[in-house]
Amino acid sequence: MARSLLALVQAYSVHRRVLGRHPANEKAVVSDLNRLVVWCAERGIADPGEITRPVLERYQRHLYFTRKPNGQPLSAGSQARALARIKAWFRWLVRAAHIASNPAADLELPSVPYRQLPQVLSPAEIESILVLPDVDTAEGLRDRALLEVLYATGIRRRELTQLVVGDVDPGRGTLFVRQGKGRKDRVVPVGERALAWLDRYLDEVRSAWSVDPENRRLFLTRSGSEMPVDSLTELARRYVKRAGIDKPGACHAFRHAAATAMLENGADLRYIQALLGHSTVKTTEIYTHVSIEALKAVHAATHPGAKLGLTVVGSGLSEKSCKGGNNKRDKDDES
Repeated sequence: MARSLLALVQAYSVHRRVLGRHPANEKAVVSDLNRLVVWCAERGIADPGEITRPVLERYQRHLYFTRKPNGQPLSAGSQARALARIKAWFRWLVRAAHIASNPAADLELPSVPYRQLPQVLSPAEIESILVLPDVDTAEGLRDRALLEVLYATGIRRRELTQLVVGDVDPGRGTLFVRQGKGRKDRVVPVGERALAWLDRYLDEVRSAWSVDPENRRLFLTRSGSEMPVDSLTELARRYVKRAGIDKPGACHAFRHAAATAMLENGADLRYIQALLGHSTVKTTEIYTHVSIEALKAVHAATHPGAKLGLTVVGSGLSEKSCKGGNNKRDKDDES
């Protein structure tokens, strides 16, 4: 007896969890697949064998015209992500012998516009934020250590909340990031300054706040519990605003700032990829497009025509001389 579409989504989810997929990502995958299942049910489609290439193309058009509660369309990235998850599901359905052929095999994904990073915090702006916590108070000392670690390592907010005391290796000057995005472990350098603030926090604050010996989370609240992800976001955003910086972002702003500063100071893209925990260097390449100021500086220092070496006369050039004496296009116009 054929299994229902909903049952097959659940079976696929179990398969992914066995492979160690992150629960947060798994929830998004199931949500996208369930949306397809509901759409199919509304059209009387209950069996995976009834889903053909034309059906999927109709669903793709449905996603294109879907509107969010605020009236805005789904972004091209959201559409592409949902369709990519559907394609992966159908590949699994074929491998698991639930269907004979894959109707999504040649389904084209929408083009995703180049995603530009938001305005990145400069090193000076980062420093103006880091000095704000009142380190004469317990919360302030914790906040300073926390922000220093965010900037020094570029780790994600969820990765930071999952750190335990034993993940800090002062001797090697590293942090062990366990089960980061994609369920991958990695070791990242911390830097002497962040380690110094961590040492003070551990000695003066965490030891006093810890009420449960079983709770080894690195960063705690005053009540001794681990810091929720949302609280960490609000904390970082609050300090950015206090610094008078009118740029978006919170925890991820420190990650962007760390990667951008390292790149502009000559770090190889592969090392930044390893630091950030990107599975492919393609994800890291977005940082090569971040700083127009750095590009302008290199251009000014290296391009022969970047400096004004000749006196420019208002109307000293005739139209003919500007065009090279004829109307033919330069052979190199397209290069």
